[in-house]
Amino acid sequence: MTGGSLGVCMWSYGTLPDINGVIPGDEKFLHSKSLANVRKNSTKMFSGFREKERSLPSVWCRCLGCRKISMLLLIAFALLVFVLGSLAVDKETISLNVDQQIGTLSMVLPYVNGAPSNPGASWIFGKKDKQNDENYLVANILNEDEENRFRIVGSKGAIVLPSNHPCTKFTFPPPPPPNLRRIGPRPCPVCYLPVDQAIASMPSSPSASPVLQNLTYVHDENPIKTEPHGGSDFGGYPSIKQRSNSFDVKESMTVHCGFVKRSKPGLQTGFDFDESDLAELQQFHDIIVASAIFGNYDVIQQPRNVSEEAKKNIPFYMFIDEETEAYIKNKSILESSKRVGLWRIVVVRNVPYSDARRNGKVPKLLLHRIFPNVRYSIWIDGKLQLVVDPYQILEKFLWRQNANFAISRHYRRFDVFVEAEANKAAGKYDNSSIDEQVGFYKQEGLTPYSEAKFPITSDVPEGCVLIKEHIPITNLFTCLWFNEVDRFTSRDQLSFAIVRDKIMAKVDWNINMFLDCERRNFVIQTYHRDLLEQMPPPVATVSRRPPGLPSMRVRTPGKRVTRWRSSSRRHRKAAGGNRDQFLLSTF
Repeated sequence: MTGGSLGVCMWSYGTLPDINGVIPGDEKFLHSKSLANVRKNSTKMFSGFREKERSLPSVWCRCLGCRKISMLLLIAFALLVFVLGSLAVDKETISLNVDQQIGTLSMVLPYVNGAPSNPGASWIFGKKDKQNDENYLVANILNEDEENRFRIVGSKGAIVLPSNHPCTKFTFPPPPPPNLRRIGPRPCPVCYLPVDQAIASMPSSPSASPVLQNLTYVHDENPIKTEPHGGSDFGGYPSIKQRSNSFDVKESMTVHCGFVKRSKPGLQTGFDFDESDLAELQQFHDIIVASAIFGNYDVIQQPRNVSEEAKKNIPFYMFIDEETEAYIKNKSILESSKRVGLWRIVVVRNVPYSDARRNGKVPKLLLHRIFPNVRYSIWIDGKLQLVVDPYQILEKFLWRQNANFAISRHYRRFDVFVEAEANKAAGKYDNSSIDEQVGFYKQEGLTPYSEAKFPITSDVPEGCVLIKEHIPITNLFTCLWFNEVDRFTSRDQLSFAIVRDKIMAKVDWNINMFLDCERRNFVIQTYHRDLLEQMPPPVATVSRRPPGLPSMRVRTPGKRVTRWRSSSRRHRKAAGGNRDQFLLSTF
């Protein structure tokens, strides 16, 4: 049917068409004027209320059409629902007292990272359930310090922001409803300063180290095991008494801290470096980023979103063993300058342990021994990819928090005893060794996590990222943490809390244990190499090219070109015109 016939059909659902003042009827024609006079008397009684009632919709229908009016009503209804929903979300967001459930505990948190509640603070609570850490709490306290615009002043561990700080009004968005919540851990929003402002906020002098001012390390060329408990030729064999004395924090201390065979780490100590690398590791740097891959266990991940200032001033060091070196040389990805992308490769000779994971604990926990002239370090495990600028990470988790050591807490578990059972169930280590370690800690007074430990929020870290200022107290902490890993199992999550608690019992010091979802904001976790090699290769997508345009033939003088396509098109058009004429004539 043609457009004219469709128009007539549309009219048949409304009023009859008025053609030249004549309306077709049954076997005769009625004049529109006479028909109006006939209906005038019959409709006069209803001309009051009903005409007023229908006058406004009829005007809208004539002007816009009924379908358009329906669409406008639907849009207005959708906008109303959106506005009401936004008001409901805002109301939930600004609520000030929300209970936080931590596993089986249910309590209102009175602290933020060690800071007592403040009447002037704005508390934003979230939830933490069995699946993962949800949004925690944030405190914003005004401080008018114009001399140092973004420096943090206040009590230990508190989030104290000046009024002009860009993150003062940052809050977590409300969690999704339970039926839309994704199972498992996921990243959450984090407020970072712009890179230039983050650089400007770096402290000009080191943080104060409580009590401990001078830390030296044990040197023993012939370490001998005298007790049944663990230890190694690399880390020495400290006795139980020596271990106990190392937790008694004093102004000057000498402790075991790896590399015991020589006074200079990396030179015939086990975990040795080439001479050229050893010289570079002694250089001064404000900040370094470090990682490691041993046993060819992971794939080197290139950092992303790194500023030009960071590329220029912050070196990225990747420690690898000879097995990993042979692999990347075979793949021809190691440059002559010992670089793979941003990473400066440092090959470790004479690794001290047969377990690749245990070898990885040496640079992870003893960076201050490998880099004696560095102020700040960011450690990330080899399976992680850094996706935020290092300056922004340090500003957010150290400088803004007035902290000198930061680590994320585990997204699900916060109790050492629960963590030990999870490690056993997953086959992470020999079960008897885990039981021996946890039993030893229990005899020393370690108890299951409870609300009595507040302001401490967890006993179990997610230890794949360490953010550290190299000062004596933090160096002592990582030394003693390494000694526990060397003495017992390599599962550093099990020994973290006992070392932290023993030091905190002696000095006024704390660790910023931030949310695991915040950690997932600046690092992306990838699979280990063995899992990647087992995965099927990605399916190649077949891309179809769009059909090409018909080639236009150029008419040459004196030669006539016959265009069969246009001829057939004219034939179809003529046939279509005859068909339309036939339909009109039948109508």
